[in-house]
Amino acid sequence: MSASHPISRRAVAGGLLALSLGGSRALAQGFAGLGSEAGEFAPVVPGRVLSFPADHGAHPDFRIEWWYLTANLQGADGKPYGVQWTLFRQAMTPGPQREGWANQQVWMAHAALSSAETHRFAEKFSRGGIGQAGVSAAPFRAFIDDWQMTGGDAMDAATLSPLDVTATGADFGYRLRLTAERPLVLQGDAGYSRKSERGQASYYYSQPYFAARGTLTLDGRPIEVSGTAWMDREFSSQPLASDQTGWDWFSLHLASGEKVMLFRLRQSDGNAYFAGNWIGLDGRSEQLAPDAIVLDPIGFTDTAGRKLPTSWRVRVPVRGLAIETAPLNPNAWMGTSFPYWEGPISFSGSQSGNGYLEMTGY
Repeated sequence: MSASHPISRRAVAGGLLALSLGGSRALAQGFAGLGSEAGEFAPVVPGRVLSFPADHGAHPDFRIEWWYLTANLQGADGKPYGVQWTLFRQAMTPGPQREGWANQQVWMAHAALSSAETHRFAEKFSRGGIGQAGVSAAPFRAFIDDWQMTGGDAMDAATLSPLDVTATGADFGYRLRLTAERPLVLQGDAGYSRKSERGQASYYYSQPYFAARGTLTLDGRPIEVSGTAWMDREFSSQPLASDQTGWDWFSLHLASGEKVMLFRLRQSDGNAYFAGNWIGLDGRSEQLAPDAIVLDPIGFTDTAGRKLPTSWRVRVPVRGLAIETAPLNPNAWMGTSFPYWEGPISFSGSQSGNGYLEMTGY
């Protein structure tokens, strides 16, 4: 089944947890339930070596994971657009996988298309075990109903390329071909991404080097586009601490060719946990110390009854980065049980470029 309202990338994770925990209980266990105890699910521990293509596939022993794509695109006239494609898997209970409708996996997906004038989105749900949604590693295929992200026999597991991505909503759609010549990037410490000082973590890797080309459809009008894309993969069983209330996450394509991933996880006591990786011109991913990252809101948008920090000053002094970000569409709000803001951004300062911003828990 499908619906016409959205869900967030990592907030979607919360929505899935709500299905298994119940809304009020989830809210009491960290943002959207993501801080609830891992129980008998597989733990996230340092030292696990990520392996491809195996880790491109599903990990049912872990409670939650996602395949998440964002793309910064331009039409032939130079007009900017943003696209998202996301598939989430949530295990309601641990243990051996059951068949058919007894399967304990729940799948959720969203697709979105943004421009300066509009923000369109759609959402789909499926129960596991019935062939309506899933992910296979080789050949790579992630799907829910007719929304597809496929690699086929020609895909190189080390680059996760090429990929074909499709999705449609009631008033929009897109079809993209993604290619990359550079290998995947491990986030955090060799793929082990800490989310607090208390042991919460995920396994996290990205492909930030995609070149994207294809066709958007907006109100029945085809738009040829090209640009860059960034795909994130994470899997975990307890990614947040119980007192973490939401996050602000940035993916940045610098004009220099470097890439940067940054986030802060806000805590109920007013403090925050910072993390990020700097991806150099040689493709090496170096973890940034929490105190090396400065994220300050500088501009706000009133939307959906909330005042949201949609413009930011971002600094990484040890790398000489000092930029200010601006949203393509400040009203890129997605209202669900666990609402969030997410959309394409541009930036200027010591570097120029574009990327994506996600904010949850506001």
